[in-house]
Amino acid sequence: MTTDELSQQLDLNSLAQQVVERALQAGATDAEAVVYEGDEFSTRVRLGQVETLQESGSRAIGLRVFIGQRTANTSSSDLSESSIRRLIDGAVGLAKITSEDPFAGLPETDEFGSLSGDLGLYFDDVYSLPVEQRIEIARRCEAAAMAADTRIQNSSGADFDAATSRKIVVNSRGFSGEYRRSYCGFSVSPIAQDMTGTMQRDYWYSSARHIGGLESPEEVGKEAARRALRRLGARRVPTQKAPVVFSPEIARSLMSNIFDAANGDAIYRHASFFAGQLGEQVAGENVTIVDDGTLVFNGVAGFGTSPFDGEGLPTRRTVIVENGVLKSYVLNSYTGRKLGLRSTGNASRGLAGTPGIGAGNFFLQPGSITPQQLIGDVKSGLYVTETMGFGVNLVTGDYSQGASGLWIENGELAYPVEEITIAGNLKDMYRNIVAIGNDLTFRSSSASPTIRIEGMTIAGS
Repeated sequence: MTTDELSQQLDLNSLAQQVVERALQAGATDAEAVVYEGDEFSTRVRLGQVETLQESGSRAIGLRVFIGQRTANTSSSDLSESSIRRLIDGAVGLAKITSEDPFAGLPETDEFGSLSGDLGLYFDDVYSLPVEQRIEIARRCEAAAMAADTRIQNSSGADFDAATSRKIVVNSRGFSGEYRRSYCGFSVSPIAQDMTGTMQRDYWYSSARHIGGLESPEEVGKEAARRALRRLGARRVPTQKAPVVFSPEIARSLMSNIFDAANGDAIYRHASFFAGQLGEQVAGENVTIVDDGTLVFNGVAGFGTSPFDGEGLPTRRTVIVENGVLKSYVLNSYTGRKLGLRSTGNASRGLAGTPGIGAGNFFLQPGSITPQQLIGDVKSGLYVTETMGFGVNLVTGDYSQGASGLWIENGELAYPVEEITIAGNLKDMYRNIVAIGNDLTFRSSSASPTIRIEGMTIAGS
């Protein structure tokens, strides 16, 4: 019997329980097993022809053991008896020779738990469409983009993806939990070309937990075309200080720096400008930032929703910044102990390594004005649709990114711009968010409405 045939016969929950018990028998004082299995499908179409088609499935287990305050981790995708034995022996053997860490350990027993009820995480219809129909969705999306305008004669391709997964967490302190997730989505990247031969590319996409949640391939294709076409004729602008409006996609990235700055690991290492700032004003009074791992929209879980975190603690809603005041860091058990605080249920656990810190559904609460009103107040400024590079320093707050977008004149989007840099300091930028749109939409686990920041430096010609 092959390893794969054997693994298919295994009760994965029982396997996790057995691995924990056997780790204790081998000398561990505590143990935690994580089992993952998943199936993935992806196809890529370019100019109507299938370029790639992949289907895969995987199963794997990770084991974390403690011997007092010594800890070690091992993982394996081989679930045969001999491999499981090596997994346990290897983890216990490694733990015996590692250094003690006074903050190491599983959470306390009374902290464990899981959200009850059906959160709408899993829908089995993501694989209900035959493969040809999945390919056809990608084809339709690309065809719609290319039919939108004669200036679009090429494409980087269109994709369709689907995936399901199951995660099981079991530990020696009585916690046992599992959940399944599903995902499907498609995207397209058309290329527009003007009369001078200059080409511009953009993209758009739709993603959901179930097939019924996906948008029309034709509408997504048209939107991708619109985004590519509006970049044609881009120019540079003179260096200046001006208001900068961040589109929701870019504002989302800018706001994610708040999560990174509030990360307990960065805080205790003093690698964040939020260190020592709990209770202090760190943003404008109109800014409220929330991380919520419990969100459900009309019976469908948010992309960052789960019943428990990577350590088996129930997920929760955490207000990180409220009316501009830093209210909470985001923590797992380890960083919580380091800082003398309790975990916020943000442990992120893969199969190998120690738990990290991850977001649930992370978002900036929306304002009350439309994006058009927000832009309409700008006499001269920049609407950012893309940023490039890694110019963010969380220690100092310095921010500098290559950018492109559309220039605003007298409250209207006037012409495309590129080859510019926007710069500032996050500590000032968050305080200078003068307007927040009402267009909050979750297209992934993090989201932001349109925002406007005053007084940023735009470096151009």
